[in-house]
Amino acid sequence: MFIQTETTPNPASLKFLPGREVLVEGSADFRDAQAATVSPLARRLFEIDGVVGVYLGDEFISVTKADGLEWHHLKPAILGTIMEHFMAGLPVLNAGTELENNAASESDSDIVRQIRELIETRVRPAVAQDGGDIIFNRFEEGVVFLTMRGSCSGCPSSTATLKNGIENMLRHYVPEVVEVRQV
Repeated sequence: MFIQTETTPNPASLKFLPGREVLVEGSADFRDAQAATVSPLARRLFEIDGVVGVYLGDEFISVTKADGLEWHHLKPAILGTIMEHFMAGLPVLNAGTELENNAASESDSDIVRQIRELIETRVRPAVAQDGGDIIFNRFEEGVVFLTMRGSCSGCPSSTATLKNGIENMLRHYVPEVVEVRQV
């Protein structure tokens, strides 16, 4: 098994590509070992000293390290853990685990549907390439609230991404949008 790694805009996160599907659908973001109890893979990654975040996407795993540690110390242990996990045929999530559902609702207004569509088709695919995700939270009084996950969470360039990229795009296509804020 060959696992590729890619840097992300967040120097505290690395993207690991195991060359196979990680999650069939959805994603899972774990910010601590306690939250990772539903994922045998994330739980094992948190056993590595210095791992402070694990994000599971469709075909990648983003791992976030603690400040002050170097990737060349952590990377071999992370690669070994991911390889052992997949080679043993272990599940990524425990059976019956339900992931957060952020799907559109029939009660969404036309504006919210349009915002969700833009985020799904234009924003999420782009940030997934960087090992992260951006989830729609809500729309109130002209303000779109988004949740940053994976390598986007805590990324030094996330504010610029929100303001210069996402906010400008949403304001262009949806005149009712005045501002974008991170939750």
